[in-house]
Amino acid sequence: MDDAVIVGSGPNGFAAAIELARAGASVRILEARDEIGGGTRTAALTLPGFAHDVCSGCHPMAVLSPWFRGVPLAEHGLRWIHPPASVAHPLDGEPAVLLRRSLGETASDLGSDARAYETFFAPFLRAPHELLADLLAPLRVPQHPLRLARFGLPGLLPATSAFRARFRGERARALLAGCAAHSILPLERPLTAAVGTIFALTGHVEDWPVAAGGSQAIAAALASYFRALGGRIETGRCVRSRADLPPARAVLFDTSPSQVADVCEPILPASYVARLRRYRYGPGVFKLDWALDGPIPWRDPRCLDASTVHLGGTLGEIAAAEAAVWRGEHPERPFVLVVQQSQFDASRAPSGQHTGYAYCHVPPGSTADLTPVVERQVERFAPGFRDRILARHVLRTADLERDNPNYVGGAITGGVADLAQFFTRPVARLDPYSTPNPRVFICSASTPPGGGVHGMCGYFAARSALRRLARLPGALAPL
Repeated sequence: MDDAVIVGSGPNGFAAAIELARAGASVRILEARDEIGGGTRTAALTLPGFAHDVCSGCHPMAVLSPWFRGVPLAEHGLRWIHPPASVAHPLDGEPAVLLRRSLGETASDLGSDARAYETFFAPFLRAPHELLADLLAPLRVPQHPLRLARFGLPGLLPATSAFRARFRGERARALLAGCAAHSILPLERPLTAAVGTIFALTGHVEDWPVAAGGSQAIAAALASYFRALGGRIETGRCVRSRADLPPARAVLFDTSPSQVADVCEPILPASYVARLRRYRYGPGVFKLDWALDGPIPWRDPRCLDASTVHLGGTLGEIAAAEAAVWRGEHPERPFVLVVQQSQFDASRAPSGQHTGYAYCHVPPGSTADLTPVVERQVERFAPGFRDRILARHVLRTADLERDNPNYVGGAITGGVADLAQFFTRPVARLDPYSTPNPRVFICSASTPPGGGVHGMCGYFAARSALRRLARLPGALAPL
């Protein structure tokens, strides 16, 4: 009997497995697909020779996460490529705003708001890793309460009101609105200012990197390290019921709450299962990948310095688009997130050619083909873009969920992260990674701190499981 079985091989599943193996536990990972990685996979989606990231394409949290910083993935083949800038945010009729590691260089792009921007971010940059460690943790007594309070009190506000009050010009507001839109929440909601501030802050600590060779390289390095610790990985092992689970003292699910409910319903209280089934996943995404015959022809060529480009215009435009998605609408000018990996990693495309990656938020379960809408938004800031397209690949919400059942309704971040569900995901418990069954745990992005390639959900779930395992009797029947 294994000490632990992990269901799912996303970054959080690997983080849980590695932490358990480091503690001396015997651990096995079961992956339903024939390949590992979950959201960190790379595939030839368009033409031969073009390597496209299937979901996660840029990894600011992976290089800053306390867990990722503590594992020797470079020794297992992972290499990060850092661009000159993290984010470019084009605007109509004026130069783009660039988020660079240098606080001063970024501020100098913001006109009259330069001083206000520097004054706002400088205190958080005195000890950013300590602050991020508290921000990427579940609800608990923080290690640095004063620093977290200074961040958290203004962060509780909606992005719209917070950034309009702090900054007078549209350039700073737009830059932070694009960062806040990563929350996939209406920007009039509380906590969105915190999301915008966190993402901008990360760009001042490390330039947002891509993984050399594709996001699959992250999964490959995690798997290599896990195997070096004695762990085992079995692919093609879909877990639909308890009968699909091998004997183990504990099981950790790197899956959606609904999948946990389906598999474990007979061994969990009905009230807890009902709460899992009420979990809110929120909007989905519509994703496009392109094979291009050259770089994206941005009107402001400085956009080619950034790994990520936020397309949406002003704070007001972005807020209107994100609010429309929550009303069940498809905005004509959506917020579009573009990643241009091949601009910095030549292995992604044949010589002289490039990959393109973009997605926008859509209502959950949307069946709309937004190809013309997304490409029109790119063309708005990159005239002639359509002429560069050699081939395209479309992923609607159903395609995403079929490819990865964790993406319920096309939601790629593990569920809504609003005030009602941020610290209580997937249900309200003192230990959100545990369940009423002392041998069943959840380690997916549907637990704190939520979506992103950071491994912190898996790390905290493993710590929870180790505490429980220490109290369990030596002889146990199969679940």
